[in-house]
Parts: sequence; C-alpha cells; structure tokens
Amino acid sequence: MLEENINTDKKKKILIIFFIVLAIILSIFIIGIIIFSINQKNDTLIKKGVYIEGIDVSGLSKEKAKEKIEEKYKINKDDLIYLKYKSSTYCISLEQINAEFDTDSAINKAYNVGRTGNILEDDIKVLKLMSKQTENIGINLKYNDIKLTEALTSLSTKLPDQLTQASYYIEKRNLIITSGKIGAAVNVDEMKKLLIQAIKTVSYKNTSYSIITYSQYPNPIDVDAIHKEIYQEVKNAYYTKNPRMVYSEVQGIDFKKSVDEIKAEIAAEQKEKYVVELAVTNPKITTEDLGQDAFPHKLSTFSTSYYTSNRDRTTNLKLAAAKINGTVIMPGDTFSYNKVVGERTASAGYKNAAIYVNGEVADGLGGGICQITTTLYDAVVYANLDIVQRQNHCFVPSYVSGGKDATVVYGQIDFKFKNNRNYPIKIKASVSGGIATVSIYGLKTNNDYKIKITSKKVRNSGNYSIYKAYKHYYKNNKLIKTELLSTDTYKNH
Repeated sequence: MLEENINTDKKKKILIIFFIVLAIILSIFIIGIIIFSINQKNDTLIKKGVYIEGIDVSGLSKEKAKEKIEEKYKINKDDLIYLKYKSSTYCISLEQINAEFDTDSAINKAYNVGRTGNILEDDIKVLKLMSKQTENIGINLKYNDIKLTEALTSLSTKLPDQLTQASYYIEKRNLIITSGKIGAAVNVDEMKKLLIQAIKTVSYKNTSYSIITYSQYPNPIDVDAIHKEIYQEVKNAYYTKNPRMVYSEVQGIDFKKSVDEIKAEIAAEQKEKYVVELAVTNPKITTEDLGQDAFPHKLSTFSTSYYTSNRDRTTNLKLAAAKINGTVIMPGDTFSYNKVVGERTASAGYKNAAIYVNGEVADGLGGGICQITTTLYDAVVYANLDIVQRQNHCFVPSYVSGGKDATVVYGQIDFKFKNNRNYPIKIKASVSGGIATVSIYGLKTNNDYKIKITSKKVRNSGNYSIYKAYKHYYKNNKLIKTELLSTDTYKNH
C-alpha cells in the first residue's frame, strides 16, 4: 500500500514537471512568436524572397528597390522605337505615346507582401518566404492607346509604296480623274502587340522592328459621286451689309458628255488618268469685283523666303500660289490643298526641283510647292482656323523652323483646314522677289484672339530630332491660354 502511494506521488511529480516544462516551452514559443511578430512589424524593408519582374528586392527599402528596378525598367524622354520598312527607317517616341512603367505600384505591392493580413497570416507568409518560397511582382506598363494607334496609322502615309486613292481635280476646262494604286498599309493591331511587348521587355533599346503591313486596295472611281460633287449652276458673287455676309461666285460646271458615257469610257480601258471635258460657264461678277469691302480685314499673314536663282523651283512656287490665290472658303467648308492645286505634272507647267522621297532628297516634278503649303499652314494657324489634316516633312525645311511646316503628296498626303468662322474667308497668295506670302482675309469680330506660334527642339535622339510647337492665345496683349499644336519627329541631315 505504501509502495503504491509512493508510485502515485512520483507519477504526480513527473506529470507536474512535464506540464511545467511544457508551459515553459510554450511560453518560450509564444514569446518567440511575439518577438518575431514585433520584429516583422517594425521591419521597414521588403521581405525575403520577394522579386519584381525577376529582380531580387529582398531586404531593400522602397527607395533602394526603386533604384534597382529603374536600372532596367525606366523610360527616358529620349527613348525611341525604331521601325524599318524596306530601305526606310522610322521611329516612334515613347514620350509621344505617354509610355511609362508603374514602378511605384509594383514596389508598393512588393513592400506589402507579408503585411496585408492579420498577425498570424503575415507571419506564416514571411516564414514561407524564408523557407525558399518566392513571390514575383509584375510591373504594369501604362501608355496612351489612342496616341499609339494614331502614331502607327500615320506611318501608312509615310511608306514609299503606300496606297494612292482615286482622285480628281479641275485643270482649265478639263476634269482630270486619276486612278488609285494598290499600296501597303501598316497593320496597326499586329504592330501594337509587337511594340507593347517590346516596351514591356525593354528589348526596344537594342533592336529595330520590321513594320508589319497588308495590301490596301483603292476605292473604285465613282463617276456618279464625282459628278455630284463638281456639278454647279453658275452664280454671281454678291454681299450683304445687314447682316454682313459675302456669297462667293460659283462657276457653272457640268460634264460635256453624259455620266453613263464617262462610265463606259473608264470601264473600257484601264488607265492611270482620264480626261473629261467640262462645260464651263463663268459668272459675270466675282469676289474680285466686289472690292475690299467684301473682305475688309486681314486676319493673318505669313511669309517665307526662297532663292530666286533656282528658277525651276520658283516656277513651281508661283504655280501653286496662283492656284490658291483668290480662293474663298464659306463658313463650315473645308479647304483641300490637293483638290485646289491639283496634280503636279509637266503638262500643268511644273518643273523638276528638289523634293523629299523616302527620307532622301531627290529631284521631282513640283519640287518646292510644300513651301506654299507651309506658308498657308502658318497663315491658317495665325487666323485661328481649324486644322483638319497636316503632316510634317521628314527633314526640317530651310524656310521655316521645325514644328511649323506642312507637306503634301498628291493622292496620298493632303493639307486641309476648315473655316470655323461665321463669315467667309479669302486666301491671297503671292510669290515675288524671294518672298512667298499668304494672307487670310475676312471679317474681324470682338471674339477674335491674337495668335502666336512658338516651336522648339525638345531633344535629339540618335538620327532624329523632336520638335514641339505651341499655339498661344492673346487678348488685349494678355496671354489667355497655350495649347500644344504638334509634336513632330524629323530626320537629322
């Protein structure tokens, strides 16, 4: 009996000792967990095993992690993506499409690993990371999809074998209809995928990319639509004083042959150009006869200089200026340079002079007429009219600074603007003594701004220069607002 009591006491003592030891172990464990949790909570560095796009940022502060990540994932203002098509090279500025890596969000996500749950959840997450489990955070690429689409779409107008649509113009008493030509166009959707991946992987810094294109077919010649557009009944010009309004003369125009006859002639033979005789009736009174009262105010004027010694180029300037001189644009109407000036041909009197072809300087018919386009463009901007279509040259021209030029190619690149005023406007153009001048006349109002244009080269990037042009609005000599007019990329000579 005594022995049984002794054994029972021993068992009780052993059990007590066991629970004491267990309590000590649990206390140490709990204290350890508490200390571990406190240390983790007070830790201001990114946890072990955390990566951003495969780059180890363990044990780094947010600032140090950003420095490390931006060694690779940082887009600079000078960054360009180079694109190739046949023998031509083009580029798109990453600044132009507002491309940037959202490194701050990625770093915040990396920092918050092991910090977003309750104490137990965070500790378990950290312990897993300490046991060689890793977490990789991606970096989001931000860009302006609309601007990227616009940049790629505009490339189609720069390709050497781009699409030429069927078009027409009037020369003397003939309608000249030009056939379209199959051409290459940029596959915008495929190029967007390619370029976005190139930016995401930062591979664009070490290579250039072939432009993906597809064949684009011109619209067929629509004789009915052309006839509807050119048919006019003759009208004399006149103006009223109350309300004050000018009504431009209208030259009577019609086909000499029937529409069906013209259709049959076009269908019978595939040609690059068709000449359609017109029945023309001239008005008895034109806007020139109305005198200065019809267009009393000079809204704007702009001049560029040229070398008179280059006679062929001077001839081209005079021909183009004569075409647009006297043109009246009614309120709401759109002016098309190519429609008014027409195709630059030898039969129209144009001479060979220097032009830009596929990024190079070469001789071509009508060389120099883009100087008239440019002079008109600046006059239009100074008159605060709406620019509908405008494209810069591949090089900065000699007669105007970068960002203030406009180029045209018949059937492919046009310059268009809209008369956004409530009164007709008239173009006056002259070429004489080394100066080409374009002025816009109309009726001034109290709501008119005085416009100024400034342009500057914002940077050089390899073989390219990027210019920005700004439009400044003044009233009573006070600056009211400033708008970005254009961002243009040019090849360096």
